[in-house]
Amino acid sequence: MLTIALPKGRIGEDSLAIFEKIFKKPFEFGDRKLILEQEGFKFLRVRNQDVPTYVFYQAADLGVVGLDVLEEVQLDLVRLLDLGFGKCSVSIGIRANEELDFTKPSYKVATKMENITREFFSKKAIPVEIIKLYGSIELAPLVGLADMIVDIVETGETMRQNGLKPALEILQSSAYLISNKNSFFLKKEEILDLRSKIKSVLDGS
Repeated sequence: MLTIALPKGRIGEDSLAIFEKIFKKPFEFGDRKLILEQEGFKFLRVRNQDVPTYVFYQAADLGVVGLDVLEEVQLDLVRLLDLGFGKCSVSIGIRANEELDFTKPSYKVATKMENITREFFSKKAIPVEIIKLYGSIELAPLVGLADMIVDIVETGETMRQNGLKPALEILQSSAYLISNKNSFFLKKEEILDLRSKIKSVLDGS
């Protein structure tokens, strides 16, 4: 049996829809249920940010999670397949009446994605102070807490509604099928067979 960690929300639903196409039957978690067992698979419903952790510690063999989360957590996992859905970008946001300016000696950047942010500015040799926030990140530039933010952008509408604008894309993200390294070694045939079936569905064949 393969155990697969799926995030709550749209990416998890889109992932189960692929299994429905493969096996021609419904795959649904019961109300408030966190485990679904069907067709020789065990699915775990977890928070998006926790998917790589479940897979890394082999509580799950496989997982589906956004590239943005993978780049942020920086765990040693096998990236099997870009699934092509759950698209978004990690972008710098600034006040709507400003232009992006990298000429100052240093910047304060508010974000929940510390590693992605630090790596981006480090590559550009720009000194930054990273302010970790867990929500309402758009507020930070408006009240003088930060010069800019780094956040997930799908349409940019949330930023615009809060007086900001996306100024520079750091990373394009979509959902990835990932595997634990030991699981991949021990269950390689099963995992590659599933990868092939998923790819056939995505390719429409």
